[in-house]
Amino acid sequence: MKALIIGSGGREHALAWKLLQSPRMTEVVCIPGNGGTALLAGCRNLPLSISDFEGIARFSLVNNMAFVVIGPEQPLADGITDYLQAQNIKVFGPTQAGAQIEASKSWAKALMQAAGVPTAASQTFTELSAAIAYLEQQGAPIVVKADGLAAGKGVTVAPTLAAAKTAVSESLAGRFGASGNRVVIETYLTGQEVSVLAVTDGLTIRPLIPAQDHKTIGEGDTGANTGGMGAYAPTPVVDEALLTRIQTEILQPILQALQQKEITYCGVLYAGLIITPQGDPKVIEFNCRFGDPETQVVLPLLATPLEEIMLACIEQRLAELPPFEWKPEAAACVVMAAAGYPEAYPKGMAIHGLEAAAETGAVVFHAGTKRVQQQVQANGGRVLGVTATGETFEAAIAHAYKAVDCIEFEQSYCRRDIGYRVKA
Repeated sequence: MKALIIGSGGREHALAWKLLQSPRMTEVVCIPGNGGTALLAGCRNLPLSISDFEGIARFSLVNNMAFVVIGPEQPLADGITDYLQAQNIKVFGPTQAGAQIEASKSWAKALMQAAGVPTAASQTFTELSAAIAYLEQQGAPIVVKADGLAAGKGVTVAPTLAAAKTAVSESLAGRFGASGNRVVIETYLTGQEVSVLAVTDGLTIRPLIPAQDHKTIGEGDTGANTGGMGAYAPTPVVDEALLTRIQTEILQPILQALQQKEITYCGVLYAGLIITPQGDPKVIEFNCRFGDPETQVVLPLLATPLEEIMLACIEQRLAELPPFEWKPEAAACVVMAAAGYPEAYPKGMAIHGLEAAAETGAVVFHAGTKRVQQQVQANGGRVLGVTATGETFEAAIAHAYKAVDCIEFEQSYCRRDIGYRVKA
């Protein structure tokens, strides 16, 4: 069985790595892939653009791909699933209609309101004067979000009114292009953030183990928002009782709301949640794909073959699968980034020590890398995701940092406090 993965990040490397652990999988092809997938046994990269839907479809049909997995949100929002399905290609990833749950925060807010899903109160604006007036009425802290896709960088948690006004002004002035022409301003919620990635076939929805991401660039959760600087799983913030509440109060109602809109949603529905001091789950946002770097800590703990889950979703028989099996361990991922990220950052730095890191038993998932002849070079903001498992969180985190310390590239940066909440 052969599978095609669309994307070039750490999430896609982790998906390829996990799929290839199954004896049923003979090959995984990544479009366009990265320096890590190029080195992965059983995997090869294909230098096509992720926006070349025609080329992707042609390759899938000619090479008899069993199914296609869509990694990033942009091609989903652009309708890649619809295009491939029209040619009878099996796809794990929602249609363009379903992807609106991430591509438009205002659309998602309206869906949550219709479903009765707990979330922060919000208003949506396209005019600066009206948005500023609302901010002055609400005060700070407050959250400002670009309505559309902004690579994880369109959210500002503003501690002051001045910061909120700046965020609104910059968004509406074009900082995020068309994605920021509409802004969602919402109440600031206090508590711990958790990520619950769920898989669904449009009829049944099942959560994977909960993870906790570290969104900001600075230690102690300070500084600018990023795509994620590290993660660990399973987070003890969510116990079995709370996961049951998340299933019944959030996941099931939102799936039913999608069904009421005649949207058959197949793929991952990722709930970014906050657990309030009272222990109640509330939705910060929904994403229409696997999280990054959450995927890099969830998949190493999954014992059920990943292709079984994906095919069950594609073929609408998820309800028939037995409960997913999980390894009784913890996992931690530390992101090594290029200095300057999430703003301007250098590229082209040679990466050394990958073999030494692998010898520790950790798995180094490549994100922003490319292979130039025999050398792996940095080619993005988030360069590597160094993942390790252990019997305890402390062991997994220590193992991950041991591997991080084996790796060198100029102007690298990582947070040294990944997992600090679970260690507190």
